[in-house]
Amino acid sequence: MISRFTSLRRPHAKYAGPRLIISLVGLLVALAGAATARVQNIAPQAEYQAVGKALSNMVQHEIADKKIPAISIALVDGQTIVWAQGFGYADPDKKVAATAETVYRVGSVSKLFTDIGVMQLVERGELNLDSPIQTYLPNFHPKNKFDGKITLRELMSHRSGLLREPPVGNYFETSEPTLEATVLSLNNTELVYAPGTHAKYSNAGVAVAGYALQVKAGRPFAPYLKQTLLQPMGMTSSSFLPEPALIGRLAKAYMWSYDGLNFAAPTFQLGMAPAGSMYSTVTDLGRFASVLFAHGMASGRQVIKPETLDAMWKPQYASGNETLGNQKSGYGLGFGISEQEGHRTIGHDGAIYGFASSFKAMPDDQIAAIAIATKDSSNAVTDHIVREALRLMLAARAHQPLPEIEETVAIPDEMVARLKGHYGERNTGVDLKEQFGELFLLPDSGGYQVRLRRQGNDLIVDDALSYGTTLKAAGNGITIGGETLQKTQVEKPEPPSEQIGALLGEYGWDHDKLYMLEKGGKLTALIEWFEFDPLTQRADEMYGFPDHGLYDGERAEFSPTQVKVSGATFKRRPIGAGNDGIFRIKPVKPVPELRKEALAAKPPAEKGDFLQPHLVELTSLDPSIKLDVRYATSNNFLSTPVYTEEKAYMQRPAAEAVARVSRGLKGKGYGLIIHDAYRPWYVTKIFWDATPPSEHIFVADPAEGSRHNRGCAVDLSLYDLATGKELEMTGVYDEMSERSYAYYPGGTSLERWQRDLLRDAMESEGFKVYPYEWWHFDYKDWQKYPIDNQTFEELSRR
Repeated sequence: MISRFTSLRRPHAKYAGPRLIISLVGLLVALAGAATARVQNIAPQAEYQAVGKALSNMVQHEIADKKIPAISIALVDGQTIVWAQGFGYADPDKKVAATAETVYRVGSVSKLFTDIGVMQLVERGELNLDSPIQTYLPNFHPKNKFDGKITLRELMSHRSGLLREPPVGNYFETSEPTLEATVLSLNNTELVYAPGTHAKYSNAGVAVAGYALQVKAGRPFAPYLKQTLLQPMGMTSSSFLPEPALIGRLAKAYMWSYDGLNFAAPTFQLGMAPAGSMYSTVTDLGRFASVLFAHGMASGRQVIKPETLDAMWKPQYASGNETLGNQKSGYGLGFGISEQEGHRTIGHDGAIYGFASSFKAMPDDQIAAIAIATKDSSNAVTDHIVREALRLMLAARAHQPLPEIEETVAIPDEMVARLKGHYGERNTGVDLKEQFGELFLLPDSGGYQVRLRRQGNDLIVDDALSYGTTLKAAGNGITIGGETLQKTQVEKPEPPSEQIGALLGEYGWDHDKLYMLEKGGKLTALIEWFEFDPLTQRADEMYGFPDHGLYDGERAEFSPTQVKVSGATFKRRPIGAGNDGIFRIKPVKPVPELRKEALAAKPPAEKGDFLQPHLVELTSLDPSIKLDVRYATSNNFLSTPVYTEEKAYMQRPAAEAVARVSRGLKGKGYGLIIHDAYRPWYVTKIFWDATPPSEHIFVADPAEGSRHNRGCAVDLSLYDLATGKELEMTGVYDEMSERSYAYYPGGTSLERWQRDLLRDAMESEGFKVYPYEWWHFDYKDWQKYPIDNQTFEELSRR
């Protein structure tokens, strides 16, 4: 995921004499003054002031709308950075503002520098683009059942046929191996496509090109490239190594998931450094753009020849019905080539654990825009910013009125409720699904799940992962991509086959999970957090990825404890409850001791005009409602009773709404099982004090009180009226894992359908699901009631 196809120690000095020490002290003082005087942001030049204002508004909107901690941007006109600015916080916890000098990991923008480094040696005749790579790496021999040898040209333009990821040093691996070990591990792999025949993005391929450079140069890759390329270009805040001076200015970046996970991004170094390990700033990348516009000249030195750059900016292979001579888009040597409004563009995107970057230049117009953000894979945002920036810059240079940057607005709740559902035939249509109050689109064929917003009379994809696709809704259908799809009734899915069921689960690392789920009867991978890929069975334990996407043409090979995808091996993760179906933890302290402390404590004092509590028992309103109040038994996460009676109380309006839900579900053959409802405050304190701090997301803080304490929250599930059996959901009740999230994407179609059935029934009567617990629902007026601490004994005596 370094790029979405669309990632030294100083030598110890000996003692010096007094005069030299004085000189060094003076130099250090001067350097400290220079660092203090570093210009953090560059105000827009007169010609671009209106552009800067328009883009500032856009970036601030994107930060708020997409919840992005920080974004930095730079604009370049010829040899001048005409504006550079940071927005948001490089360190949200310490409230350190982002600036134009904030350091970021730039992911696959790194590839541009690796490939220019290779081309420097091509210019000197030390490397040949079209010689077999074994000419320079005789020990490199991945299995190749096809005709033809891999060349540097193919490696640099993603036509080598290699896997996306190497077995060692891949995007997921934290061991930080050497570049040599990373590249040689590819000897244990097999080419996916014949060299030169198919555009397949490969981080491994660029790692091989960088290793060939290292071997030919006779020096380690990172310091060599710094000396021969980065320093001559004046990129003083850039490196392929995590140098202390840069790490001190490195922004904090963040990971996220569809269902609500958020955590700090890992910072380990990749074994395939040439493919995506560079650190830089938007201003350094602006200086790089100026070198390109100067035909490879930097500070009077020819870093790379003009004719070399011209060659790098030409598509290397024809695609579709085009011939190579008239093709205007595709992969050049390192650079992605495209057009924007008739203007040639060159550049690259990057995405590496929490960072997203976009570098885009118009070499014929000599303007460029760079944007970097600290939310994982938010390249749709940085891409949108740089596209708008170039559009505005062209207008400003032509002294024309600036085009408007259109903003999207939220889809009204009633429209979200009306539109959600499935459109088209099974496995060839799209899902429109509601999550967190917004509408999302997910094609059956896979890809990203993306948010929809309104723009004028249309709906438009406007998401961290994608932007710009429009959708029209009319009657009972939608039109997308010129195709009209009618809304279809989603029937209750069948359980998956035994073979698929055995493969379902989570694999990999905390920092990058691979989900194997069943969707539409197919085994489906959700990989690198965001890409859904329906898999096709090729052998008993082997499935194939589609011929597009991140893992184009690759395989998923299963064994009982792992699955191998590309060169990476994902270990099966232990998930779920114990053998009895109950999720359990070891209490931090004995529960009887915690009960004594909790009963002696008092709830937090509250101010406000609250409604008068009126708690009623749910089964008194509908005897068909089953009670399975786990906290009155030992079948709960603490393995000991905390309630003295198996009762379920709620405030009367909420209780009556639950009874209406129950009556509605009976006509569909289902009944309600209540696991918990009103909870005295002292029990909330027991839960909090018994649970390890790492799991506190799953329990309420007694200092604030639980929603259950107010009598308008209920934990419940469904059972089949005919069999009396409880329905299976994506996770079990009270499970302290991601499977409990209301929008958890894993599991089976049937489990998710049953979860949605419960949710739709509850929300139709004024309840809202709690995002981290599929079973927990809050009635609309829950905040109007006070925290209550009446015991069940007290309620029974009324």
